[in-house]
Amino acid sequence: MGPVQIESMWRIIYSSGFSQHPDLSLVGVLSGIEMACWDVIGKALDQPIYNLLGGQVHEKLRSYTYLYPAPEAETRDVLSVADAFGDPEIGPSRATHYMEQGFTAVKFDPVMPMSAFDPRQLSLEALDNAELVTRNIREAVGSRCDLLIGTHGQMTTSSAIRLAKRLEQFDPLWIEEPVPPENMREMGRVAHSTTIPVATGERLTTKYEFAELFQNQAAAIIQPALGRAGGILEAKKIAGMAEAHYVELAPHLYCGPIEAAANIQIGTCSPNFLIQESIETFGGFHAELLVEPIRWEDGFIIPPTAPGLGVELNEEVAARHPYDGPIFIEVEDRPV
Repeated sequence: MGPVQIESMWRIIYSSGFSQHPDLSLVGVLSGIEMACWDVIGKALDQPIYNLLGGQVHEKLRSYTYLYPAPEAETRDVLSVADAFGDPEIGPSRATHYMEQGFTAVKFDPVMPMSAFDPRQLSLEALDNAELVTRNIREAVGSRCDLLIGTHGQMTTSSAIRLAKRLEQFDPLWIEEPVPPENMREMGRVAHSTTIPVATGERLTTKYEFAELFQNQAAAIIQPALGRAGGILEAKKIAGMAEAHYVELAPHLYCGPIEAAANIQIGTCSPNFLIQESIETFGGFHAELLVEPIRWEDGFIIPPTAPGLGVELNEEVAARHPYDGPIFIEVEDRPV
């Protein structure tokens, strides 16, 4: 079986072990293999992948970043990032910094931390602080920058609706994963109870889970992570399903510049593309990992014209930096 037989390869791996179920681990492995196949195909044909999936629609892709601590901060690890989200003084300062770099949208989670015992009912103190943080950031950036409320499924349906009611006055572009992704009917209840668009999808895999999301009208914006959702062709199918439901596409990024490159290919050829998650401006280590870094200019990603994924991994740099830290911000092992 060659790299062009993506549909057959996909079905065989998806069905291995008699699973035929959106399993996160299996589909994560499948996604990596599938993306590599597309890279081989694109290089063989001397075409970027987006030209093989309908052609370029967008000349540039609007991008956003999380609010990361300043370089001079004591640490810039995931825990310090989480702490900065809920700080009513740090948040506005960092939002202004990124806006001055050219970003027109920033994301933050004002109700951290996450817990293994979520979803929970937020306290009045937590609600007050989330409102204050969001108010201060909105006042700092005015209407020049969209605010993305990047919650991580911490809330019950009723708590998410209470938070959304408080934040509607600041007109966020979205509220993300307001409840855990396991119950799409309840996420749909949140979506129907607020004027803030609901975004979700980073923890969903395959067209099958996204189909349930659309059936429940649970999101206005989908965020498939191509390293988890099933790869490039699966993401194109999901984007097409979303288009038929007037749902916009904002690919999620958690795997670094290779997944980002795949996201960029899908965003470039998808009519319903909205915005792409970036890790700041893809500088520093993420630039060193690639032979040629991702091109970011004035708040936009410029799609590559090179064939395949459009990037080349610097194998030597990758080999020198094996990762041994947490995959993501650790969840609390106790109720919050």
